[in-house]
Amino acid sequence: MEARSILVVMGVCGCGKTVIGRDVAHRLQYNFIEGDEYHPPDNVAKMRSGIPLTDDDRRPWLEALGQRIATAAARGAGLVVSCSALKRRYRDILRGDGLPVHFVHLAGPPALIARRMEGRSGHFMPASLIDSQFAALEPPEPDESAETHDIALPAEVIAERVAARFS
Repeated sequence: MEARSILVVMGVCGCGKTVIGRDVAHRLQYNFIEGDEYHPPDNVAKMRSGIPLTDDDRRPWLEALGQRIATAAARGAGLVVSCSALKRRYRDILRGDGLPVHFVHLAGPPALIARRMEGRSGHFMPASLIDSQFAALEPPEPDESAETHDIALPAEVIAERVAARFS
């Protein structure tokens, strides 16, 4: 069985993780996991109230996603996961014990993210948490399997580039 790629589309809130992740998964015919759906109810309640999550809050969420990634890797299944993965230690949890995870970092300036957040409805993450997201962000280092894409580009262009790289 040929192992397929496992991609984590990462970045701060409002950068387009879900839109781009779903598009990449569709283009590659991979499964897609919306990372936000794995947050425990307490995390969602905190964020909805405008309270940033702590590392301890995030740990069970990241471990649950890491288990899904490990299962896909063991089966050789292609998978795309949307997850903020803001800090290296969070990405380390997702990588588990050396899993072949590649990170797609969606990056853009706070002003662009704020405009996108203002136009978004139906999501529990308020725009008031943008600053805490940028404060926590540790962009991937050169030794991590990652690439960065500028979200000023159209989402379709980013998805096409990512899918072409992994097809």
